Amino acid sequence: VQDAVLSKWQNDANRMDKRTLALVYMAHASDVLENAFAPLSDEDYELAMRRVRELLDLDPEAEAAKPNANEVLWAVVAAFLK
Repeated sequence: VQDAVLSKWQNDANRMDKRTLALVYMAHASDVLENAFAPLSDEDYELAMRRVRELLDLDPEAEAAKPNANEVLWAVVAAFLK
C-alpha cells in the first residue's frame, strides 16, 4: 500500500494497477491505512494520506464513465464508500 501511494503513484486512478487500486480502497474500508502508513516519516505519511484522500474524493460513477475504465471495479468502490 505504501508503494502504491508513494513510489508507484499515478495521477490518474484509471491508469493505476487495478489490484493495487482495489487494495487501497479495501484498506481504507477496513480502517487499516493508519497502520500501513505508521512506519513512514511525517512527510511521507502526509503525502500518502493526501493521495488516498484524492482517491476517496473521486466520484465512482464519473470514473466508470471514462474511456477504458473498469466499470465493475468502480461499482465495487461505490459500494465500499457508502
